[in-house]
Amino acid sequence: MTALEKIFGRTAQMTVLENLIKHRDESTYLSGIAEETGLSHSSVARVIDPLLKANVVIEKRLGKQIRTFKLNIDYKTTKLILDFHTRLNNELE
Repeated sequence: MTALEKIFGRTAQMTVLENLIKHRDESTYLSGIAEETGLSHSSVARVIDPLLKANVVIEKRLGKQIRTFKLNIDYKTTKLILDFHTRLNNELE
């Protein structure tokens, strides 16, 4: 159980966010997130939309059907989330 899950519980959106934080310097696909988290492709697609709307995640299209996702590490809110995540992990170790 991750530090965020201990506080906020385990949700699909939290699981996806944790995965993106873990791979913060990499772009990934919906299927890659689904495979790593054990969530279904449709669950990942559903919960990534609010993260995109909040600008915490950025999407890049490759062609007409391929979408990649990456944590928007330059966005102020994302920086706050990363700082909180780091501090929380240090506190709960």
